[in-house]
Amino acid sequence: MCIVKPDIHPKYFQTVAKCACGASFEIGSTRKDIHVDICSNCHPLFTGKQKLIDAEGRVQKFQKKYAGVTPKAKKPVKKKKPAAKKTAGKK
Repeated sequence: MCIVKPDIHPKYFQTVAKCACGASFEIGSTRKDIHVDICSNCHPLFTGKQKLIDAEGRVQKFQKKYAGVTPKAKKPVKKKKPAAKKTAGKK
């Protein structure tokens, strides 16, 4: 254990972090009670199971929104003639 200056550090507790799914983990923290909404036991990244709340994704919403819209025809680009170079007169 490291020697620390007295009276400047928060108290450190051995506590149990509890998840909404029912899992609990023994950890060290400056808080006595820790409650979390999601943990590694119930997070889709770790479990491989996805919970789809939104039935329609972003791409599908975009395609549905613009299904009947046709893109405008592009206007032809006018080419500018290069300006004549000015020559400096003799003095």
